[in-house]
Amino acid sequence: MARITIDGKQFETDNGRTIIEAAREQGIEIPHFCWHPKLSVSGNCRMCLVEVEKLPKLVIACATQVSDGMVVHTNNPKVITARKAVMEFLLINHPLDCPICDEAGDCKLQNYAYDHSIGYSRFDEDKVHKPKRVDLGPHVVLDAERCIMCSRCVRFCDEIARKPQLTFTQRGDHVQLTTFPGEHLDNPYSMNTIDICPVGALTSKDFRFKARVWELSSTETVCPGCARGCNMLVWVRNNEILRQTPRFNPDVNDYWMCDYGRLNTFRQVHAETRIKAPVMKKESGPVEVGWDEAIALVASEFKGFKKSQIAVIGSAYATNEDNFLVQKFAREVLGTKFIDFLRHDLDGDEDDLLIRADKSPNGRGAMEVGMQPGNAASGFEGILRGIKEGQIKALYVIEDNIAADPLVAQSLSRIDYLVVHSPVENETTRLADVVFPASTYAEKNGTFVNFQGRVQRIRPAVATLEQDRATDGFAMSRLDMFGSPFDRWAKGAKIDARPTWRIIAGIASLMGVKYRYASAEEVFNELASTLEAFKGMSYRKIGVRGVALHLPKVQAPAAPMHISR
Repeated sequence: MARITIDGKQFETDNGRTIIEAAREQGIEIPHFCWHPKLSVSGNCRMCLVEVEKLPKLVIACATQVSDGMVVHTNNPKVITARKAVMEFLLINHPLDCPICDEAGDCKLQNYAYDHSIGYSRFDEDKVHKPKRVDLGPHVVLDAERCIMCSRCVRFCDEIARKPQLTFTQRGDHVQLTTFPGEHLDNPYSMNTIDICPVGALTSKDFRFKARVWELSSTETVCPGCARGCNMLVWVRNNEILRQTPRFNPDVNDYWMCDYGRLNTFRQVHAETRIKAPVMKKESGPVEVGWDEAIALVASEFKGFKKSQIAVIGSAYATNEDNFLVQKFAREVLGTKFIDFLRHDLDGDEDDLLIRADKSPNGRGAMEVGMQPGNAASGFEGILRGIKEGQIKALYVIEDNIAADPLVAQSLSRIDYLVVHSPVENETTRLADVVFPASTYAEKNGTFVNFQGRVQRIRPAVATLEQDRATDGFAMSRLDMFGSPFDRWAKGAKIDARPTWRIIAGIASLMGVKYRYASAEEVFNELASTLEAFKGMSYRKIGVRGVALHLPKVQAPAAPMHISR
């Protein structure tokens, strides 16, 4: 251990630490552009210059290791003067286009220009002009004039994505970022270069020019794209998700997120095929009906079947709260033993960084809360066999498109009564007698368990017509000059969807069993008090980074269902 002093604050740190790392641990922020905690040190921006007593000149904090007795100054006149000189140098050829730059309001260069520069330019010559709107790959656009050559994007591709696709060409003030000849920035993690770019040089084709960062609300949640459960922020304006970005969690995804997760998972939230209200099949065709009518009909129909004639399929896409209440309803109210769920594997689509072949976000959680058969005969294959043999006549499917498999669809065509929960129209809803519009991951509270056994929160980012502000978790503290974000989002709400646990509670009530839950949190509290794996957990304890299950890691026994995107 080395005892050092930074700006008068004395503390101990590991000998292998650099000054910038040691300072960061103590909450002392040293300005920097090129340094990133998960990338190698390049030391080329010089923004982190500091003074170390007894050394003849300033040193860069990102590449200078601490030593016992070291005394560091990060804000004395000598350092401040050098920092202003660095900022002046970086801004010489930088275009003055903040008003039209996509990064405005979320730009490290913009912030540092305000905090650390001299406030005006002494440069009177013509700026060096470079290519603009350069198509680097399927998702990323480059404005070369804004690039400050920090090399973060180059190092990310080399070291994290392990796809060397970016490099610098030319020399001096004519240096340009570009792809290698014949290459495109098309690795599965290419959009992380946008996140770590400290300026507006790299921007997203999908989000480009859609909104300013200060117009958006952000919600901490979890990506439903695969079993990894990457932590992310959902950015919303006018009740519409405009982008998703990674949120730091060292136990799950560090600072990163794959392109598929950030670009595709929110599409169904605003899809044209969203089911906007309960749908009932009548002689004239599918008809939208009210919630009370649909719930009453389903409760009445289920009462007409024997226990042995009903089966329930849960979902690895549903939350723990949803699945817990579904299996409880199936066993206590319907009295059926035919209960199972499906895991969705996409063979070959996996790597050693983040992406998992298991594309279901909560397969582990569905298993842990009891959404599994007592034996093989009462599992998914047994249910299909029972349908074919005419023994199972009613099927309740929760948030899963099981009819995407033609063989399953053929079996479902023989069922007497099919009830489905789904956010969107699909092959299964087209066969259903009643379809309940289920809330998506972005519209409800709940928890997922990733493949590592980590319990993590999802939170509502957009509003539905049914959304209850008091019970479904819209943060009352997130106020701004325009009022509550919910007030603004709700004006754009057009989908009358509900979380599965609430729908189940409504049906159970009409079948004589009262589930008195006012929120997803109350369902989770019962779950945590009932199941050993979740013992002692609460939404508060789960927090923003999640907590581990109390059981050892095991693989879900559910039969994998192969899907394609």
